[in-house]
Amino acid sequence: MPVSRPIWKGQLRLSLVSIAVELFSATKPNAKPSFRQIHEPSGKPINYEKVVAGIGPVDKDEIMKGFEYEKGDYVLLTDDEIDAVKLETRKTLELTQFVDAHEIDPIYFDKPYFVVPADELAEDAFRVIRDALRASKKVGLGQLALRGKEYLVAVQPTGTGLLMETLHYEDEIRKADPFFSSISAKKADEDLLEVATALIDKKTAKFDAGIFKDHYQAALRELIGRKLKSKGKRVSTKEEEPEERPSGSNVVDLMAALKSSLEGTGAPGKAATKPKASPRKKAV
Repeated sequence: MPVSRPIWKGQLRLSLVSIAVELFSATKPNAKPSFRQIHEPSGKPINYEKVVAGIGPVDKDEIMKGFEYEKGDYVLLTDDEIDAVKLETRKTLELTQFVDAHEIDPIYFDKPYFVVPADELAEDAFRVIRDALRASKKVGLGQLALRGKEYLVAVQPTGTGLLMETLHYEDEIRKADPFFSSISAKKADEDLLEVATALIDKKTAKFDAGIFKDHYQAALRELIGRKLKSKGKRVSTKEEEPEERPSGSNVVDLMAALKSSLEGTGAPGKAATKPKASPRKKAV
């Protein structure tokens, strides 16, 4: 059972197959120490005022968001205008396209998330999607509306679960040519290439992130630990109660839905009920 709260709950859909799932961040938000500026004489945190050059501090209700369309020129937008174009968080993530994993350039990948079945009833269909992606060596693509924005995402199997990664849209990626255009296209010297290739072969091993340690962060935490010990000051927080998981009662008759999806005979988005007499097998 995950110890953190899901950031999203909804349906993972493949044509007529809908699976109740939950989404969890795959990275630790507090893995690295963060700092605030402190006023040393009083020991209080520093706060920042909103100021305008030549005017000084201004009231919050006098502040608007501005988009700089030319240097020094802005178009002003109200919060209501921005809120009007925000997307509602949808409860469905539909996989609409599949590609080979190697087709996605690593530069597009942004943040990873774990996708898990919401309950035991959803596991049967979840395993089918997971294993089908693994067998076909494909990555599922879709778009997820969350927190007012729409994210392009890629879903692929990892271990016994699924990994969803948000992707950058094409217009967010810088073109490489301006950075690489001055680099010669001349081939490397054959002798040097042979030595470098041999060195790479010698140092080749299976990837294991655990062997790499962030020595700076370790030293920083050690410093913080010494400071806390010398001052005897501690901070504690209460653990939050986990939310109740949603029911997976809308899981479809899997084989029928998959066949209907493949043949295109079913109505999109319609889910059949799961036969009650069919015993559920344990996850493998």
